[in-house]
Amino acid sequence: MILDQLVAYVSLDTADCVRLRELHAVLEPSFPAIAEKFYEAVWANPGAAAVLSDPDQVERLRLTLIDWMSTGLLGPYDLAFNEKRARIGRVHVRIGLPQQYMFTAVNVVRTAYSDRIGTLYPSEHSLAIVRSVDKLFDIELALMLRHYQIDSEERLVTREREIQNDRANALQTMSAGLAHEVRNPLNAAKLQLELLERRIRRQSTDPKMIEPVELVHQEIQRLTEVLNEFLSFARPPELHLENHDVVAVIRDVVQLEQMYASERRIALDTVSPASAMIAVDAGKLHQVAQNLVRNAIEAARPEGRVVIEIVVAERVLHLRVTDDGAGMTDEVRSRIFEPFFSTKENGTGMGMSIVHSFVTLHGGRIDVETSASGTTIDVALPRLRS
Repeated sequence: MILDQLVAYVSLDTADCVRLRELHAVLEPSFPAIAEKFYEAVWANPGAAAVLSDPDQVERLRLTLIDWMSTGLLGPYDLAFNEKRARIGRVHVRIGLPQQYMFTAVNVVRTAYSDRIGTLYPSEHSLAIVRSVDKLFDIELALMLRHYQIDSEERLVTREREIQNDRANALQTMSAGLAHEVRNPLNAAKLQLELLERRIRRQSTDPKMIEPVELVHQEIQRLTEVLNEFLSFARPPELHLENHDVVAVIRDVVQLEQMYASERRIALDTVSPASAMIAVDAGKLHQVAQNLVRNAIEAARPEGRVVIEIVVAERVLHLRVTDDGAGMTDEVRSRIFEPFFSTKENGTGMGMSIVHSFVTLHGGRIDVETSASGTTIDVALPRLRS
Protein backbone atom coordinates (compact mmCIF):
# COMPACT_ATOMS: atom_id res chain seq x y z
CA MET A 1 0.00 0.00 0.00
CA ILE A 2 1.24 3.49 -0.86
CA LEU A 3 0.72 4.64 2.75
CA ASP A 4 3.18 2.03 4.03
CA GLN A 5 5.73 3.18 1.47
CA LEU A 6 5.32 6.81 2.54
CA VAL A 7 5.61 5.99 6.24
CA ALA A 8 8.83 4.12 5.55
CA TYR A 9 10.15 6.86 3.26
CA VAL A 10 9.78 9.68 5.81
CA SER A 11 10.78 7.35 8.69
CA LEU A 12 7.64 7.92 10.77
CA ASP A 13 8.51 5.64 13.67
CA THR A 14 6.96 4.65 16.99
CA ALA A 15 8.49 7.62 18.81
CA ASP A 16 6.94 9.98 16.26
CA CYS A 17 3.53 8.38 16.72
CA VAL A 18 3.77 8.73 20.50
CA ARG A 19 4.65 12.43 20.15
CA LEU A 20 1.75 13.03 17.76
CA ARG A 21 -0.79 11.32 20.03
CA GLU A 22 0.44 13.36 23.00
CA LEU A 23 0.25 16.50 20.87
CA HIS A 24 -3.39 15.74 20.06
CA ALA A 25 -4.40 16.17 23.68
CA VAL A 26 -2.62 19.52 23.78
CA LEU A 27 -3.88 20.90 20.44
CA GLU A 28 -7.45 19.55 20.36
CA PRO A 29 -8.95 22.63 22.08
CA SER A 30 -7.28 24.80 19.40
CA PHE A 31 -8.70 22.89 16.41
CA PRO A 32 -11.73 25.22 15.91
CA ALA A 33 -9.48 28.30 16.04
CA ILE A 34 -7.05 26.73 13.56
CA ALA A 35 -9.99 25.92 11.27
CA GLU A 36 -11.15 29.56 11.46
CA LYS A 37 -7.66 30.75 10.57
CA PHE A 38 -7.59 28.26 7.72
CA TYR A 39 -10.77 29.68 6.17
CA GLU A 40 -9.60 33.25 6.68
CA ALA A 41 -6.70 32.29 4.39
CA VAL A 42 -9.21 30.76 1.95
CA TRP A 43 -11.33 33.92 1.76
CA ALA A 44 -8.18 35.98 1.17
CA ASN A 45 -7.54 34.01 -2.03
CA PRO A 46 -10.00 34.93 -4.83
CA GLY A 47 -9.51 31.64 -6.66
CA ALA A 48 -10.26 29.44 -3.67
CA ALA A 49 -13.04 31.72 -2.40
CA ALA A 50 -14.82 31.49 -5.78
CA VAL A 51 -15.00 27.72 -5.47
CA LEU A 52 -16.04 27.68 -1.81
CA SER A 53 -19.00 30.05 -1.99
CA ASP A 54 -21.73 27.91 -0.39
CA PRO A 55 -21.95 28.52 3.43
CA ASP A 56 -23.33 25.01 4.08
CA GLN A 57 -20.51 23.51 2.03
CA VAL A 58 -17.93 25.52 3.98
CA GLU A 59 -19.38 24.38 7.31
CA ARG A 60 -19.16 20.74 6.21
CA LEU A 61 -15.58 21.26 5.09
CA ARG A 62 -14.74 23.00 8.39
CA LEU A 63 -15.94 19.96 10.34
CA THR A 64 -14.02 17.72 7.96
CA LEU A 65 -10.88 19.79 8.58
CA ILE A 66 -11.23 19.40 12.35
CA ASP A 67 -11.70 15.65 11.95
CA TRP A 68 -8.66 15.58 9.62
CA MET A 69 -6.49 17.28 12.23
CA SER A 70 -7.71 14.92 14.94
CA THR A 71 -7.29 11.65 13.02
CA GLY A 72 -3.98 12.84 11.61
CA LEU A 73 -2.45 13.16 15.06
CA LEU A 74 -4.11 10.11 16.58
CA GLY A 75 -3.63 7.61 13.76
CA PRO A 76 -3.47 4.69 13.35
CA TYR A 77 -1.94 5.00 9.89
CA ASP A 78 -3.82 2.14 8.31
CA LEU A 79 -6.27 1.41 5.47
CA ALA A 80 -9.04 3.51 7.06
CA PHE A 81 -6.65 6.46 7.38
CA ASN A 82 -5.66 6.07 3.72
CA GLU A 83 -9.30 5.90 2.58
CA LYS A 84 -10.22 9.05 4.51
CA ARG A 85 -7.38 10.93 2.78
CA ALA A 86 -8.50 9.51 -0.56
CA ARG A 87 -11.97 10.99 0.02
CA ILE A 88 -10.42 14.39 0.69
CA GLY A 89 -8.64 14.26 -2.66
CA ARG A 90 -11.86 13.22 -4.42
CA VAL A 91 -13.82 16.04 -2.76
CA HIS A 92 -11.28 18.57 -4.03
CA VAL A 93 -11.78 17.23 -7.55
CA ARG A 94 -15.58 17.21 -7.25
CA ILE A 95 -15.85 20.81 -6.07
CA GLY A 96 -13.28 21.96 -8.62
CA LEU A 97 -10.64 23.18 -6.17
CA PRO A 98 -7.23 23.22 -7.92
CA GLN A 99 -4.64 20.98 -6.30
CA GLN A 100 -2.19 23.81 -5.57
CA TYR A 101 -4.50 24.86 -2.74
CA MET A 102 -3.65 21.61 -0.96
CA PHE A 103 -0.12 22.91 -0.48
CA THR A 104 -1.27 26.25 0.92
CA ALA A 105 -3.91 24.56 3.10
CA VAL A 106 -1.42 22.17 4.67
CA ASN A 107 1.02 25.04 5.17
CA VAL A 108 -1.61 27.07 7.08
CA VAL A 109 -2.24 24.18 9.48
CA ARG A 110 1.46 23.31 9.71
CA THR A 111 2.29 26.92 10.70
CA ALA A 112 -0.52 26.98 13.27
CA TYR A 113 0.80 23.75 14.83
CA SER A 114 4.36 25.09 14.91
CA ASP A 115 3.30 28.34 16.59
CA ARG A 116 1.44 26.50 19.32
CA ILE A 117 4.20 23.92 19.81
CA GLY A 118 6.73 26.75 20.25
CA THR A 119 4.49 28.34 22.87
CA LEU A 120 3.45 25.22 24.78
CA TYR A 121 6.67 23.19 24.83
CA PRO A 122 10.19 23.98 26.04
CA SER A 123 12.69 24.45 23.24
CA GLU A 124 14.55 21.21 24.03
CA HIS A 125 11.38 19.21 23.20
CA SER A 126 9.69 21.36 20.53
CA LEU A 127 12.15 20.55 17.71
CA ALA A 128 11.49 16.80 17.90
CA ILE A 129 7.72 17.39 17.97
CA VAL A 130 7.86 19.75 14.98
CA ARG A 131 9.87 17.17 13.04
CA SER A 132 7.22 14.51 13.79
CA VAL A 133 4.50 16.91 12.61
CA ASP A 134 6.46 17.62 9.41
CA LYS A 135 6.69 13.89 8.67
CA LEU A 136 2.94 13.54 9.19
CA PHE A 137 2.09 16.47 6.91
CA ASP A 138 4.46 15.21 4.21
CA ILE A 139 2.53 11.92 4.25
CA GLU A 140 -0.83 13.72 4.30
CA LEU A 141 0.06 15.91 1.34
CA ALA A 142 1.46 13.03 -0.71
CA LEU A 143 -1.70 10.95 -0.14
CA MET A 144 -4.11 13.75 -1.01
CA LEU A 145 -2.20 14.70 -4.16
CA ARG A 146 -2.00 11.08 -5.26
CA HIS A 147 -5.73 10.52 -4.88
CA TYR A 148 -6.49 13.90 -6.44
CA GLN A 149 -4.49 12.84 -9.48
CA ILE A 150 -6.10 9.40 -9.65
CA ASP A 151 -9.62 10.80 -9.44
CA SER A 152 -8.87 13.53 -12.00
CA GLU A 153 -7.53 10.94 -14.43
CA GLU A 154 -10.54 8.69 -13.88
CA ARG A 155 -12.93 11.57 -14.57
CA LEU A 156 -11.00 12.46 -17.72
CA VAL A 157 -11.11 8.87 -18.97
CA THR A 158 -14.83 8.66 -18.18
CA ARG A 159 -15.48 11.88 -20.09
CA GLU A 160 -13.48 10.65 -23.08
CA ARG A 161 -15.47 7.41 -23.08
CA GLU A 162 -18.73 9.34 -22.92
CA ILE A 163 -17.67 11.43 -25.93
CA GLN A 164 -16.65 8.27 -27.77
CA ASN A 165 -19.97 6.61 -26.96
CA ASP A 166 -21.93 9.68 -28.10
CA ARG A 167 -20.01 9.71 -31.37
CA ALA A 168 -20.57 5.97 -31.82
CA ASN A 169 -24.32 6.34 -31.15
CA ALA A 170 -24.60 9.05 -33.81
CA LEU A 171 -22.72 6.92 -36.32
CA GLN A 172 -24.82 3.88 -35.43
CA THR A 173 -27.99 5.81 -36.27
CA MET A 174 -26.53 6.99 -39.55
CA SER A 175 -25.19 3.53 -40.43
CA ALA A 176 -28.52 1.86 -39.70
CA GLY A 177 -30.32 4.20 -42.11
CA LEU A 178 -27.65 3.79 -44.79
CA ALA A 179 -27.61 0.02 -44.48
CA HIS A 180 -31.40 -0.13 -44.78
CA GLU A 181 -31.34 2.00 -47.95
CA VAL A 182 -28.57 -0.11 -49.52
CA ARG A 183 -29.84 -3.56 -48.57
CA ASN A 184 -33.07 -3.49 -50.58
CA PRO A 185 -31.52 -2.55 -53.96
CA LEU A 186 -28.58 -4.88 -53.25
CA ASN A 187 -30.92 -7.82 -52.66
CA ALA A 188 -32.84 -6.93 -55.83
CA ALA A 189 -29.60 -6.78 -57.83
CA LYS A 190 -28.50 -10.13 -56.41
CA LEU A 191 -31.82 -11.75 -57.36
CA GLN A 192 -31.72 -10.38 -60.90
CA LEU A 193 -28.11 -11.50 -61.28
CA GLU A 194 -29.00 -15.04 -60.26
CA LEU A 195 -31.79 -15.10 -62.87
CA LEU A 196 -29.38 -13.79 -65.51
CA GLU A 197 -26.78 -16.39 -64.58
CA ARG A 198 -29.31 -19.23 -64.98
CA ARG A 199 -30.33 -17.98 -68.43
CA ILE A 200 -26.73 -17.68 -69.58
CA ARG A 201 -25.87 -21.19 -68.34
CA ARG A 202 -28.90 -22.62 -70.17
CA GLN A 203 -27.80 -21.00 -73.44
CA SER A 204 -24.00 -21.22 -73.26
CA THR A 205 -21.08 -22.87 -71.49
CA ASP A 206 -18.59 -20.32 -72.80
CA PRO A 207 -16.39 -19.23 -69.82
CA LYS A 208 -16.13 -15.76 -71.32
CA MET A 209 -19.89 -15.40 -70.84
CA ILE A 210 -20.03 -16.94 -67.37
CA GLU A 211 -16.90 -15.49 -65.70
CA PRO A 212 -18.06 -11.84 -65.68
CA VAL A 213 -21.32 -12.87 -64.05
CA GLU A 214 -19.49 -14.90 -61.41
CA LEU A 215 -17.19 -11.94 -60.71
CA VAL A 216 -20.17 -9.62 -60.21
CA HIS A 217 -21.77 -12.23 -57.97
CA GLN A 218 -18.62 -12.37 -55.81
CA GLU A 219 -18.51 -8.57 -55.51
CA ILE A 220 -22.17 -8.42 -54.50
CA GLN A 221 -21.48 -11.10 -51.88
CA ARG A 222 -18.54 -9.05 -50.58
CA LEU A 223 -20.75 -5.95 -50.38
CA THR A 224 -23.36 -8.00 -48.51
CA GLU A 225 -20.75 -9.07 -45.95
CA VAL A 226 -19.64 -5.46 -45.50
CA LEU A 227 -23.26 -4.41 -45.10
CA ASN A 228 -23.76 -7.09 -42.44
CA GLU A 229 -20.77 -5.68 -40.54
CA PHE A 230 -22.34 -2.22 -40.70
CA LEU A 231 -25.57 -3.63 -39.32
CA SER A 232 -23.72 -5.43 -36.50
CA PHE A 233 -22.29 -2.07 -35.49
CA ALA A 234 -25.40 0.00 -36.15
CA ARG A 235 -27.93 -2.27 -34.50
CA PRO A 236 -26.16 -4.59 -32.05
CA PRO A 237 -28.57 -7.40 -31.15
CA GLU A 238 -29.89 -7.76 -27.65
CA LEU A 239 -27.60 -9.08 -24.97
CA HIS A 240 -28.34 -12.66 -23.92
CA LEU A 241 -26.48 -13.12 -20.65
CA GLU A 242 -25.85 -16.61 -19.35
CA ASN A 243 -23.12 -18.14 -17.22
CA HIS A 244 -20.33 -19.28 -19.51
CA ASP A 245 -16.77 -20.42 -19.03
CA VAL A 246 -14.77 -17.61 -20.62
CA VAL A 247 -11.71 -19.87 -20.76
CA ALA A 248 -13.63 -22.32 -22.97
CA VAL A 249 -14.84 -19.51 -25.27
CA ILE A 250 -11.29 -18.19 -25.70
CA ARG A 251 -9.98 -21.70 -26.27
CA ASP A 252 -12.41 -22.08 -29.21
CA VAL A 253 -11.24 -18.76 -30.65
CA VAL A 254 -7.57 -19.78 -30.40
CA GLN A 255 -8.29 -23.07 -32.16
CA LEU A 256 -10.05 -21.23 -34.98
CA GLU A 257 -7.20 -18.72 -35.39
CA GLN A 258 -4.39 -21.26 -35.01
CA MET A 259 -4.16 -22.03 -38.74
CA TYR A 260 -4.00 -18.34 -39.66
CA ALA A 261 -1.31 -17.79 -37.01
CA SER A 262 0.68 -20.80 -38.25
CA GLU A 263 0.60 -19.50 -41.83
CA ARG A 264 2.23 -16.30 -40.56
CA ARG A 265 4.52 -18.27 -38.18
CA ILE A 266 3.07 -16.54 -35.14
CA ALA A 267 2.98 -18.39 -31.81
CA LEU A 268 -0.30 -18.20 -29.90
CA ASP A 269 0.08 -18.57 -26.12
CA THR A 270 -2.76 -18.65 -23.62
CA VAL A 271 -2.37 -17.81 -19.94
CA SER A 272 -5.51 -18.49 -17.90
CA PRO A 273 -7.00 -20.29 -14.93
CA ALA A 274 -8.61 -23.69 -15.49
CA SER A 275 -12.01 -22.00 -15.80
CA ALA A 276 -13.66 -18.62 -15.30
CA MET A 277 -17.44 -18.51 -15.10
CA ILE A 278 -19.20 -15.16 -15.57
CA ALA A 279 -22.46 -13.95 -17.11
CA VAL A 280 -21.75 -13.02 -20.73
CA ASP A 281 -23.24 -13.28 -24.18
CA ALA A 282 -20.98 -16.07 -25.46
CA GLY A 283 -21.54 -15.28 -29.15
CA LYS A 284 -20.61 -11.64 -28.75
CA LEU A 285 -17.62 -12.45 -26.53
CA HIS A 286 -16.46 -14.92 -29.18
CA GLN A 287 -16.64 -12.19 -31.83
CA VAL A 288 -14.79 -9.72 -29.59
CA ALA A 289 -12.01 -12.19 -28.85
CA GLN A 290 -11.69 -13.31 -32.47
CA ASN A 291 -11.34 -9.71 -33.67
CA LEU A 292 -8.68 -8.99 -31.07
CA VAL A 293 -6.70 -12.17 -31.72
CA ARG A 294 -6.84 -11.75 -35.52
CA ASN A 295 -5.68 -8.12 -35.23
CA ALA A 296 -2.87 -9.14 -32.87
CA ILE A 297 -1.69 -11.85 -35.29
CA GLU A 298 -1.59 -9.31 -38.10
CA ALA A 299 0.26 -6.77 -35.92
CA ALA A 300 2.87 -9.20 -34.52
CA ARG A 301 6.40 -9.14 -35.90
CA PRO A 302 7.47 -11.97 -38.27
CA GLU A 303 7.78 -15.23 -36.33
CA GLY A 304 6.49 -13.31 -33.35
CA ARG A 305 4.17 -14.06 -30.47
CA VAL A 306 0.64 -13.26 -29.36
CA VAL A 307 -0.39 -13.83 -25.74
CA ILE A 308 -4.03 -14.21 -24.76
CA GLU A 309 -4.42 -13.80 -21.01
CA ILE A 310 -7.45 -14.19 -18.75
CA VAL A 311 -7.19 -12.66 -15.28
CA VAL A 312 -9.99 -12.91 -12.72
CA ALA A 313 -10.07 -9.90 -10.38
CA GLU A 314 -12.49 -9.12 -7.56
CA ARG A 315 -15.08 -7.25 -9.61
CA VAL A 316 -14.03 -7.76 -13.22
CA LEU A 317 -12.58 -10.34 -15.55
CA HIS A 318 -9.76 -9.15 -17.78
CA LEU A 319 -9.22 -10.49 -21.29
CA ARG A 320 -5.83 -9.20 -22.44
CA VAL A 321 -4.46 -9.77 -25.93
CA THR A 322 -0.83 -8.75 -26.44
CA ASP A 323 1.26 -8.72 -29.62
CA ASP A 324 4.98 -8.04 -30.01
CA GLY A 325 4.64 -5.77 -33.04
CA ALA A 326 5.81 -2.22 -33.61
CA GLY A 327 2.93 -0.64 -31.68
CA MET A 328 0.51 2.07 -32.78
CA THR A 329 1.07 5.70 -33.58
CA ASP A 330 -0.74 8.24 -31.40
CA GLU A 331 -3.18 8.92 -34.24
CA VAL A 332 -4.06 5.25 -34.72
CA ARG A 333 -4.44 4.74 -30.97
CA SER A 334 -6.80 7.70 -30.69
CA ARG A 335 -8.94 6.46 -33.59
CA ILE A 336 -8.81 2.69 -33.06
CA PHE A 337 -12.50 2.39 -32.16
CA GLU A 338 -13.68 4.93 -34.71
CA PRO A 339 -16.10 3.41 -37.26
CA PHE A 340 -14.81 3.14 -40.84
CA PHE A 341 -11.21 3.82 -39.73
CA SER A 342 -8.74 1.14 -40.79
CA THR A 343 -5.01 0.82 -41.37
CA LYS A 344 -5.55 -2.25 -43.56
CA GLU A 345 -5.71 -1.86 -47.31
CA ASN A 346 -8.93 -3.86 -47.66
CA GLY A 347 -10.32 -3.29 -44.16
CA THR A 348 -13.82 -1.99 -43.56
CA GLY A 349 -12.85 -0.26 -40.33
CA MET A 350 -15.73 -1.90 -38.49
CA GLY A 351 -14.00 -4.68 -36.52
CA MET A 352 -12.82 -2.67 -33.51
CA SER A 353 -15.97 -0.53 -33.57
CA ILE A 354 -18.01 -3.70 -33.17
CA VAL A 355 -15.66 -4.84 -30.39
CA HIS A 356 -16.19 -1.55 -28.58
CA SER A 357 -19.96 -1.76 -29.11
CA PHE A 358 -20.21 -5.33 -27.74
CA VAL A 359 -17.96 -4.62 -24.74
CA THR A 360 -19.95 -1.48 -23.89
CA LEU A 361 -23.15 -3.53 -24.20
CA HIS A 362 -21.75 -5.82 -21.48
CA GLY A 363 -21.03 -2.80 -19.27
CA GLY A 364 -17.29 -3.34 -19.71
CA ARG A 365 -14.40 -1.15 -20.77
CA ILE A 366 -11.39 -1.38 -23.08
CA ASP A 367 -7.93 -0.02 -22.36
CA VAL A 368 -5.07 0.17 -24.86
CA GLU A 369 -1.38 0.18 -23.99
CA THR A 370 1.05 0.47 -26.89
CA SER A 371 4.76 1.04 -27.37
CA ALA A 372 7.52 0.19 -29.83
CA SER A 373 7.64 -3.33 -28.35
CA GLY A 374 3.98 -4.18 -28.85
CA THR A 375 0.35 -3.51 -27.97
CA THR A 376 -1.97 -4.84 -25.28
CA ILE A 377 -5.76 -4.58 -25.57
CA ASP A 378 -7.33 -5.08 -22.15
CA VAL A 379 -11.06 -5.86 -22.06
CA ALA A 380 -12.55 -5.69 -18.55
CA LEU A 381 -15.94 -7.37 -18.14
CA PRO A 382 -17.99 -7.06 -14.93
CA ARG A 383 -18.23 -10.22 -12.83
CA LEU A 384 -20.89 -8.88 -10.46
CA ARG A 385 -24.12 -7.42 -11.77
CA SER A 386 -26.78 -5.53 -9.84
